[in-house]
Amino acid sequence: MQTQQLHQTRYSDAELAEFKVIIDTKLAEARRQLQFYLDQLSEQTNSEDGKVRGLDDGVGTMVNEDTHRLASRQQQLIQHLENALLRIDNKVYGICRATGELISPERLRIVPHTTLSIHAKQNR
Repeated sequence: MQTQQLHQTRYSDAELAEFKVIIDTKLAEARRQLQFYLDQLSEQTNSEDGKVRGLDDGVGTMVNEDTHRLASRQQQLIQHLENALLRIDNKVYGICRATGELISPERLRIVPHTTLSIHAKQNR
């Protein structure tokens, strides 16, 4: 298979379907996590306990900023995963944007939204 992969210009429809399942699973989890963070922010904003007074204001602000940062990262991950699904639909998924070669399936299983091979990433 290694020799075949070197000459392969894109992943087969069956391989793309396998990656789609992985991405759909990660996307569902990322959306659940984002909703959790959004619920936390809403709770912090709307509850009296979330409106800490006095010396604790700094701590409350820090927690709020951390939750915003986590929510923002989840939104970015969701966007990257959705973009990966578009690449699957267009049958260009798994092609390194730097080298034009296929990204290893092992890497795609771990980081399914990547657009760079490990070699290209290390050389950046």
